[in-house]
Amino acid sequence: MLYKQRKSTNWWYKFTWNSQLIRESTKQGNRRVAEQMEAARKTQLAKREVGIKDPLPVPTLQEFAEKQFLPFAEKQFAARPKTLGFYENGVKNLLAHKPLARLPLDAITTGNIATYAAARKEAGLAIASVNRELQVLRRMFRLAQEWRKVERLLARVSMVPKENHRERVLTDDEEAKYLGAATNIGEGIQEAYQRALCGIRAAQRGERPTEPRDPFLLRDVATTLLDCALRPEECFRLRWDQVRDGSLHILHGKTASARRVIPLSDRAAAVVEARRQGEQPSPWVFPAPTRSGHIEKSSLKKQHLRAIKESKVPAFVLYKCRHTCLTRWAEHMDPYTLAYLAGHSDFAMTKRYVHPQRETVRKAMAKVRGGHTSGHTTSKTASGE
Repeated sequence: MLYKQRKSTNWWYKFTWNSQLIRESTKQGNRRVAEQMEAARKTQLAKREVGIKDPLPVPTLQEFAEKQFLPFAEKQFAARPKTLGFYENGVKNLLAHKPLARLPLDAITTGNIATYAAARKEAGLAIASVNRELQVLRRMFRLAQEWRKVERLLARVSMVPKENHRERVLTDDEEAKYLGAATNIGEGIQEAYQRALCGIRAAQRGERPTEPRDPFLLRDVATTLLDCALRPEECFRLRWDQVRDGSLHILHGKTASARRVIPLSDRAAAVVEARRQGEQPSPWVFPAPTRSGHIEKSSLKKQHLRAIKESKVPAFVLYKCRHTCLTRWAEHMDPYTLAYLAGHSDFAMTKRYVHPQRETVRKAMAKVRGGHTSGHTTSKTASGE
């Protein structure tokens, strides 16, 4: 039944359901609407009796990101700050686009996603950067479905086409010029120190100059990256107990597949041995006065920019030394060995480095056919002539 309480303009309904008194306000002053709400409430109770549950309220993209996804990422990737930063940055950019952030997850369409991608491209982002943000959105959608925050499949998140996957690779000439410049920088630091020892401050005032800690640091790091295909952070964290039996034993890294053993080249072995002979008692191969005790990305920034300027080599980041090494290895080893040495967990990533050239294919086929026939014989050969 419907009734109004004293001094109230809203209708209330009251009825008994399974011996339980149900009395609630409709918060409506219109009697017809109140009757409809009472009927809807009875229908709801009837559905529950036969096991039909009410649909769960679907969170908006912003609500899901802030209350579920980010806390999950912080816990899941606590030991991987770069991965955590990737997701945090992606979420930040997605939520900055209010037309997308305010929509319930199941209301987001492929059109909404395409509009977001177009807006990011217009803002000046490269296609690769837009796709990294879309990957974060795709991961959020998958987890929302896995955690049953929605009751139906969410829109498909497709990457923007025409992403440039070509990696910067140093030529032999560029490598020689760059390493030469890095060596010259180290020698220049040493010469400046020797001049300072004979200068006025040292000779007459007794002010001893600070001895350079590691003048050839850039040269040694770049050589190790170019010959061993390490990720820069793997190189920075390299410990002496990981250098044994002529190999580098990488114990952990970006993924579980990062655990691997990489044989040292003669050049890299010489660099490591020279550093071992140095008077720097430290567990790190590349120590530095940082909180971690080893070099960081910032430790090489100034020398790297100076080496690029002096060598006149087109600008590149140190990570490209890894790409250079893997691209060169790809010409001489099978993809599975390459994937192992690269520490890739996804074989699709390894395929980026495998680009067989015509001459490489010709030599490979010649080698295979060297001891085998092609399966087609001439009539003379078949007849025994």
